[in-house]
Parts: sequence; C-alpha cells; structure tokens
Amino acid sequence: MNMRLATSADVAAIRAVAKRAYIKYVPRIGRVPAPMAADFLSHVQAGQTYVATSDDQVMGYLIAFPRDDDYFVENVAVDPARAGRGIGKALMMLAENHARDAGRDKVVLYTNARMHENFSFYAALGYRTTGMVVEAGFRRVYFEKDLIADER
Repeated sequence: MNMRLATSADVAAIRAVAKRAYIKYVPRIGRVPAPMAADFLSHVQAGQTYVATSDDQVMGYLIAFPRDDDYFVENVAVDPARAGRGIGKALMMLAENHARDAGRDKVVLYTNARMHENFSFYAALGYRTTGMVVEAGFRRVYFEKDLIADER
C-alpha cells in the first residue's frame, strides 16, 4: 500500500470510494450522508486529500487539515471491498503524523451518530468522545485524540 497526496486525476476514484463506503447509511440516516456530497475537487486542490493506493487503485482516502488549535479530519473512508486490511488505521496514523508536523497537539473528527460502527474504530485508535451536536441537519458525534498524552 502506498499513501500520497491526491491529485485532480484521483477525484473520480475518491468519489466512487465515498459512494461505496457511505451508501449503506442512506436508509439509516434518511438522506445522503455529508461525505457523499463533499466537494472533493476543492479539497484536492487545497492539498487536504491523501489516498491509499495499491496497483494505482484508490483503496481509501483522507481529507484532513490544520485548524487554529487542532488538526481536523474532515473525512476518512475505505472501499468496503478493501475493509479489514488496516487501510483506515494507516490513514488515521497519517493524519496524526501530519498533525504533529503542523505543531498541533490534538486531532479532532466527527462521525454521524447513526454510523455507530465507527465509534469502536476510533476508540481503538485512542480517540475519546467529546460531545454530540446537530450541524447541517446531521447529528454528529465528535471525537478527539490528545497527541501529547498519546506519546507518554
């Protein structure tokens, strides 16, 4: 597996991975989840998107960037056909490394409250739940990882 900064040539593949990864949540949420409607091209052009590839095939992606006080994971997804191979974990480790490189002490992310399968994934990586809010009409559960405490 290789990980690299995404290019505009990757946008269609990223969009396809997002659709395959999130389509199962449409009935549960009652509408298209936010990640399926993301402006992937803008994130790629801003240098905020990374892809995990094998044989030039996009297996997963990460959209993440530094904010004022943290490093924010906007979206991370793995093609369901490639699930269980450590791709999601590798992408999250990439985010944490970029956070450290950017001088940030914590990584923040959210997931839809109805995507409960994600809760244990983030907890296993050392993320703790920090709250639930309603944003853009979605119930979102926020998670945070303190990178300083993680290094102790």
